[in-house]
Amino acid sequence: MQKIGKLFLQGLIAVLPVAVTIYVLYWLASSAESLLGGAIKSVISEDLYVPGMGVLAGLLVILGAGILLRVWVFRRVFRWGERVLGKIPLIKSLYGSIRDLMGFFDSTKKKDFDQVVMVNLTDGGVRLMGLVTREDFAALPEGIGSDETVAVYVPMSYQIGGYTVIVPKSKVEPVDMSIEQAMRFTLTAALSTNQETE
Repeated sequence: MQKIGKLFLQGLIAVLPVAVTIYVLYWLASSAESLLGGAIKSVISEDLYVPGMGVLAGLLVILGAGILLRVWVFRRVFRWGERVLGKIPLIKSLYGSIRDLMGFFDSTKKKDFDQVVMVNLTDGGVRLMGLVTREDFAALPEGIGSDETVAVYVPMSYQIGGYTVIVPKSKVEPVDMSIEQAMRFTLTAALSTNQETE
């Protein structure tokens, strides 16, 4: 019975990540199909509609947004829209958090914080893995940081979230690791040992 339990656990460990990934992709595709597919059906006749047009439309909308944001006028309009959203109390917190999270994985912005570090908490050797997010505090109110400190984002395991800590530069040690590797390592509570370069 114990051997069957171990085999079942091994199978679950192998199948669960694949199943969750497929489910998330299915949910995104079915949401796009439901929302955009309905809009397409209202424009063209039902006979001309082919299942999957909603998903295709979703991909085209995302691609189109990326292309339009390269045009100066549309960037200005988008920033204006962001400023409007930034003035609505509840929405500004939600939108700002999601935007910052997505910006965290934006390859064009990785140059701003591409250093993985270990933060030394005590003299006893307790350390946390984090990402340096800011070294210059000149644009912020006085008292947040100084020339001798850095801001480090410390992600929490198994959930989206974490802490931003301001620590002396002497308390951080650089680690030769990519952001993707560090996030995978931290979010899986150090279970991930995949060190392949992305």
